[in-house]
Amino acid sequence: MSKLLFQTLIAQDMAEVDRVIHASLHSEVALVRQVSEYIIHGGGKRLRPALVLMSAGVMGYHGAGQHTLAAVVEFIHTATLLHDDVVDASDLRRGRETANALYGNAASVLVGDFLYSRAFQMMVALRNMHVMEVLSEATNIIAEGEVLQLMNCNEPDVDESAYLRVIRYKTAKLFEASGRLGAIVSGASAEQEEALGRFGMHLGTAFQLIDDVLDYSGDTDVIGKNVGDDLAEGKPTMPLIFAMKHADVADAELIREAIRQGDAGGFNDILAIVRKTGALDHARAQAESEAALARQALDGLPDSQYQEALLELTAFAVAREF
Repeated sequence: MSKLLFQTLIAQDMAEVDRVIHASLHSEVALVRQVSEYIIHGGGKRLRPALVLMSAGVMGYHGAGQHTLAAVVEFIHTATLLHDDVVDASDLRRGRETANALYGNAASVLVGDFLYSRAFQMMVALRNMHVMEVLSEATNIIAEGEVLQLMNCNEPDVDESAYLRVIRYKTAKLFEASGRLGAIVSGASAEQEEALGRFGMHLGTAFQLIDDVLDYSGDTDVIGKNVGDDLAEGKPTMPLIFAMKHADVADAELIREAIRQGDAGGFNDILAIVRKTGALDHARAQAESEAALARQALDGLPDSQYQEALLELTAFAVAREF
């Protein structure tokens, strides 16, 4: 696949972010280094650090602070992945064994804690109270989102608004923080920071909705995780919520029971119902609406290649197949 504009535009900056990440992973404890490097260099999309860099670029900033903040965001994101995979008992991420499958749950949780604490060491070193406010709030909201998701597991009566709240907290919040950080490091106005934060929030929501779709329509080799994992974990995601609402009584009950039991054994039957009710199209349409709101948030910001790249990112978020 040819590179997208945002990938070429920030290639040099992202290389510097990788340098900061590598240097900041240093620990005298060998297992900390080993697990951290395994998950950090596991082939992720790096969209959150990219959003920090592009938000700074939109505001005309090209200093070292953006590289540190982009690395901080990636560390926080990686810590959540380590913890999530333990909670979900996942064995595949990004096409490789998860860290917990390879090193065990205890090591994954503790190295996740290391990455969180290293991220806070790095942000404190910037001596910017507003940065610390944004990231401390974000990490707290993310943790609440993880608990909300846990509460919703095996619960078929979750409605769309409750599920969207989980997405806003668990996924979109760090996207929002990434947009805000690019603005803050650039010395942008409060209005510009708000706009870039709003962009990130809507982009992150669209991104997660497409993840939901791919769990019922993707290819394991392409998406890098097992199709049907959400059902196996008893997660009532958007396609299932919509399908239950619009299916006949028998089909709706089949889905409800699969969620209650966390059972993907009847995945093909569930998938047939999801497709029959138009649930995947509904989730994609919601993702498109969120992407449109993200684009709208950029109105009034300076025109530049970076703004073009952000607009391109909204299209990528909803059209991707991985």
